Amino acid sequence: MNREERTVRYDNELGIEAYRFKGIMLKFPNHFHEYYVIGFIEAGRRHLSCKNREYTIGDGDMILFNPLDNHTCEQTDGKTLDYRCINIKQEIMRKTVKEITGTEYLPRFIEPVAYRSEHVGLLRELHQMIMEEREDFEKEEIFYFLIKQLIEKYAEPESYREPEVLDEEIEAVCEFLEQNYAERVSLDELAHMANRNKYSLLRAFTRIKGITPYRYLETVRVNQAKKLLEQGKEPIDAAIQTGFTDQSHFTKFFKEFIGLTPGQYRDIFIEEKRG
Repeated sequence: MNREERTVRYDNELGIEAYRFKGIMLKFPNHFHEYYVIGFIEAGRRHLSCKNREYTIGDGDMILFNPLDNHTCEQTDGKTLDYRCINIKQEIMRKTVKEITGTEYLPRFIEPVAYRSEHVGLLRELHQMIMEEREDFEKEEIFYFLIKQLIEKYAEPESYREPEVLDEEIEAVCEFLEQNYAERVSLDELAHMANRNKYSLLRAFTRIKGITPYRYLETVRVNQAKKLLEQGKEPIDAAIQTGFTDQSHFTKFFKEFIGLTPGQYRDIFIEEKRG
């Protein structure tokens, strides 16, 4: 007998819910939600009916339900469903879209299914961060970039002009990150410093620097951690002193940037001193 798993997390920073269903055999009756549902199928095939149109969906397909879109679905292959989604209330979507586009409106997705969507990877990454209850602002970066890409590709078009952000404002943000890398930094704080909304800052920073603010911060932290490890500091101490939330997070980023674990990097300098 298959064991069903149903996990729900609410993210206070983003104001959204994340659901994960694993091993589900349930047929969902015809219903609707008052919020947006953006999800994807991890495993299983389903027959979906939405607004009197029929779809067959499977691995890698993205679901985009507008508020009040009635829908029903059931499995078609006799196998269980693995599914992840985020639920976004209308007021949160309206606020997010205004920050992205400069216009206050609720986007309307044209179709409820995006087959083999290239955006599933970004949604999966965001969903996993919510499940892990991550608190760093990389989560907000991914959320804004995801919504921007989804409304550009799948929603009814809206025209907008992106606000101009000056190089001096971006340099001030960089200087702040370089001086406060050991502290917990929020995207709200950076946006306030640049006198911009969060998405406007993200977009301009990435365009000018070729890297997101969070990746810039992590690069500064890794470079500072290298100096501590070269002095013989323990990896856990280097992680704490450079602002990483935990050692596993530190190890992941350090290896991604340097190609070695913090311990392997530290050992190089220990061997040099012995020699």
